[in-house]
Amino acid sequence: MILLKHTHIVRGLVIAFALIAGTAHAAADKFDFSPEQKGRLRAQKDAEAVNAIPPSFKFVKERVLTIGIAPFAPPISTYASDAKTVIGFDPDFALLVADALGLKLELQPIAWADWPLGLSSGKYDAVISNVGVTEQRKEKFDFSTYRLGLHGFYVRTDSAIKSIREPKDVAGLKLTTGAGTNQERILLEWNRQNVAVGLKPVEIQYYDDDVTRTLAVVTKRVDANFNPNAPQAYEAAKNGQIRLVGTVNAGWPLKSDVAIATRKGSGLAVALTTAANGLIRNGTYAKALARWSLAEEALPKSETNPPGLPKFAP
Repeated sequence: MILLKHTHIVRGLVIAFALIAGTAHAAADKFDFSPEQKGRLRAQKDAEAVNAIPPSFKFVKERVLTIGIAPFAPPISTYASDAKTVIGFDPDFALLVADALGLKLELQPIAWADWPLGLSSGKYDAVISNVGVTEQRKEKFDFSTYRLGLHGFYVRTDSAIKSIREPKDVAGLKLTTGAGTNQERILLEWNRQNVAVGLKPVEIQYYDDDVTRTLAVVTKRVDANFNPNAPQAYEAAKNGQIRLVGTVNAGWPLKSDVAIATRKGSGLAVALTTAANGLIRNGTYAKALARWSLAEEALPKSETNPPGLPKFAP
């Protein structure tokens, strides 16, 4: 049986922050965290994408694409040095899509867990916030894919663990991940398979944010952190105290790409997919990924409602 341990920020983890606070390495310094974002790319209006917007679709604000986004970690999305401007690849991609649709962009910072309710209630037109496609989510939302979802296992630099790439590799380990996420689903399925063949169960510890998860690894409270690869790669480059020991596609063993989420049946997904494919064809998409060192997560094409992560058995 899997052991679930719910934890919060405790005094020991706060004190341990000094272990990873230090000076950033050159690999992390190359990113632009200014609110001005002078190097941000822009796109031309795409007539095909504009024509794909359903005449019946009502935007939250006229001539504005309102996007819900969770500024959870660089380089995907975070706050700039002014602590209020949202920057990163997801905001950049949102701007390019808005440009392609001939609309202004308005970003609404949200807590990641709140995106389904906010989108369903019409607070924003779409969500661009590292949301992976799952069959369960497809029951309530439409999706337009825009990035390969890679999740990484990161351990302490001095850890004896060399590789985590398949279910047996996590047997008996203490791991941290995000509750209600694709990566949690993967760990639960891996654990189910392990227990079925007599291997030791995994212990999953849940923490409130990425900083605390990293601290849990550094302070040996857990053996590894299994979460989206990009933010952890950034953190590894910055502090030098964690390292990658394996990546897994978000849809293991099937496909589960990262996608723009829209309300089910609204019709906007087709226009967003068309806009994304235009950006892929003209090379702007690749340049935007490269700006945030995410070239390895490029998709060859955007798809509307492709197969997603299935509902795993309990």
